[in-house]
Amino acid sequence: MRFPLATLAASLLATLPTAQAGEFLAQTGLSLSPPLGQTLSHLAPDADPHVLQLAANALACAEPDAERLAVIDFSLPSTEPRLWVFDLAEERLMFEELVSHGQGTGDAMAETFSNVQGSHQSSLGLFRTMNSYYGRNGYSLRLEGLETGVNDLAYQRAIVIHGADYVSEDFIRQTGRLGRSQGCPAVSREVTYPLIDSIKEDHYLFAYFPDPDWLETSAFLNCHRTDRQLASN
Repeated sequence: MRFPLATLAASLLATLPTAQAGEFLAQTGLSLSPPLGQTLSHLAPDADPHVLQLAANALACAEPDAERLAVIDFSLPSTEPRLWVFDLAEERLMFEELVSHGQGTGDAMAETFSNVQGSHQSSLGLFRTMNSYYGRNGYSLRLEGLETGVNDLAYQRAIVIHGADYVSEDFIRQTGRLGRSQGCPAVSREVTYPLIDSIKEDHYLFAYFPDPDWLETSAFLNCHRTDRQLASN
């Protein structure tokens, strides 16, 4: 089987440090876009490059042509911005925000995650965004969990993005942490509308934590298929 030179070069570039990749392109005369993980790191220098690379890997498996991606790094304390929203088509960072985790997941630091109804815990993995709506938490965004046994009950559990008064710097000053949800990734009231509108309807959210079982078994992080790994499969 023959592969185009650009395809082979892109695969090689993904394995090289940035400096070596630049030298390789200069020597070959090729002009290629940097791998998505590198682009995300450039756009969000305060985020962990390893987490962004995993998000890029998962997205490449699910939908290589996706236009928007949100990334949550639950390994960070709730007092720090740990939600990033990227416009992949325009290559720009749209949001860098605080985001809550579930009451059952931990205090200031997230510790445990679940896919179980009533656990009040957050879920990990790759999600596809659905429609926005008005519910008991105001303007909200439904999420479809794409990982079987990890987050695929998100819709049934009503795990949604919504705004909350307890996601604020004032709340952090009073309590030393953000308030906690019933498992939803809640954001500040100020950004609820623009953030939800930026990623609603068939975009993607990747939620990370260094859980060894999930990292080892996730179908999206260990994608060896040439076709897309979709939740309907």
